[in-house]
Amino acid sequence: MSNWNEKNWKSRFFTIWGGQAFSLFGSHLVQFALVWWLTQKTGSATILATASLVGFLPQVVLGPIVGTLVDRSKRRWIMVGADSLIALTTLGLVYLFAIQAVEVWMIYVVLFLRSLGGGFHHPAMTASTSLMVPKTHLTRIQGLNQMLMGAMGIISAPLGALLLEMTSTQAVLMIDVITAIIAVLPLLFIAIPEPERTNGKITAGQPAEKPSFWEDFKAGFAYVWAWPGLVMILLLAMLINFLLNPAGSLMPLLVKDHFGGGALQLGWMESMFGVGMLVGGLVLGAWGGFKKRIITSMVGLIGLGLFFATMGLLPASFFKLALVISFLAAFMNPIVNGPIMAIIQATVAPEMQGRVFTLIGSLASAMAPLGLIIAGPVADALGVQSWYIIGGITCAVVGVSGFFIPVVMNIEENRKAEVEREAAQEPGAVVPVV
Repeated sequence: MSNWNEKNWKSRFFTIWGGQAFSLFGSHLVQFALVWWLTQKTGSATILATASLVGFLPQVVLGPIVGTLVDRSKRRWIMVGADSLIALTTLGLVYLFAIQAVEVWMIYVVLFLRSLGGGFHHPAMTASTSLMVPKTHLTRIQGLNQMLMGAMGIISAPLGALLLEMTSTQAVLMIDVITAIIAVLPLLFIAIPEPERTNGKITAGQPAEKPSFWEDFKAGFAYVWAWPGLVMILLLAMLINFLLNPAGSLMPLLVKDHFGGGALQLGWMESMFGVGMLVGGLVLGAWGGFKKRIITSMVGLIGLGLFFATMGLLPASFFKLALVISFLAAFMNPIVNGPIMAIIQATVAPEMQGRVFTLIGSLASAMAPLGLIIAGPVADALGVQSWYIIGGITCAVVGVSGFFIPVVMNIEENRKAEVEREAAQEPGAVVPVV
């Protein structure tokens, strides 16, 4: 850890972490303000879906390239550059709002650049954390990160709504500029440890030639494809992202056009969603789910789908009940995802987990833009609540169907049996007793 050690790492790390927390807070406020501006200015589901798509594509399309650049560069300066890009972009938008010259396409450009900056910043900070924090404390730091994200989801939306009611859009944007400066300052004075490199390549222990991204991708894909149960999990993740990711992007229109609410009501809706995810994660952590983990996920998926469909079916006068439904839908999110992650961690070979998680994450994330492209016109034609109904019912049906698909229900048992067969075929191998 270079000149970082067990005694001084906390003060240094948390100085950097605190600055990044401020920046994250500012980013959440800006995201809320820009989405609400688009909602009021256009009232178009297609515009909102396009905005989400523009802000999403850089990290999906450029992810592998960005990751390579981050690993080959000074991560501290990657973070400084990313935060500075975001701040300068937002500052330019502040000026455009001040002279009342903002157009929708300008918002698209800003969202694209902010996403590009975030695409560099997140992997740089994540990769640097293991070099700044002793291994014995990494789990606690990840817990703090999850708590931070949950807290941002709870407080940023209502605070953003309150600030928009009291001030102007450009005033809210200036908060992000200030928080970005707060994030950059510690990075200018605190050096972040860098991994050892040999001839431009990162090494861990003994220098070793690392496979290319394409080789890693092919190996991960082959591993997943050879395991039918994991293929079904991949398809499930892709379907959920395709159906439910657009619902989140269309929530401002659901609040405005269907429930007749404003920025304050949207803030409460998003806050209830954040509280639901936080509570769902706590409950799953305490309970652990059913002994057969896939059952927990399927039950959660059924509940998630039914609650989203119910949201779309509620009459316009039932906004308070919609807040409860939003909480319950979000509560089911970790109930679906947590056990699936645990299944992969428990059954995938440790040396393959990075590639498997990357493959599943990349393909699942790639479905979100497709869902946004389709959801916008559908919502404009049939009403925004139609996508909630269609997506919710489909997810619930998929959850029920999972109970009747053997490769899904027996995913852990089948994999364990396959590993034991492979071990038994190796000369002199000892079959593990489970």
